[in-house]
Amino acid sequence: MLISPIQVLLVEDNPGDARLAREALRDCKLKLETIEVHDGEAAMNFLHQQSGVGGHLPDLMLLDLNLPKKDGREVLCEVKGDPQLSQIPIVILTSSKADEDILQTYQMHANCYICKPIDLEQMQKVVKQIGDFWFTIVKLPSSAER
Repeated sequence: MLISPIQVLLVEDNPGDARLAREALRDCKLKLETIEVHDGEAAMNFLHQQSGVGGHLPDLMLLDLNLPKKDGREVLCEVKGDPQLSQIPIVILTSSKADEDILQTYQMHANCYICKPIDLEQMQKVVKQIGDFWFTIVKLPSSAER
């Protein structure tokens, strides 16, 4: 039986942060497929396309808050408000350390909130730990259950 790769939707507009996240996910030693989009509108288009054609929804979304076109808060609210998408775990990975952002995203049902480290090595470490946690420790529903 073929095991399909774990699919991660990376929603990040900063090319440097996106590259670091991709590299760190690649280093997780798991069979991952990373789909990358650079704004909130593209993220929602991708998710609606996948849910509309019976495609594979991502197993995890890494979501920046400060995005062009549609910010991460709007994306979070739309995803968690859509019964077809609401079970996708969403990790907020952002530079904002504002208490109001942290509180607001948890109220909108984010699964966790992580502040991006400034240091490149720490960023890679954080993303690797996200991958390790969500794909080796946490039990997620299979795509057939979603």
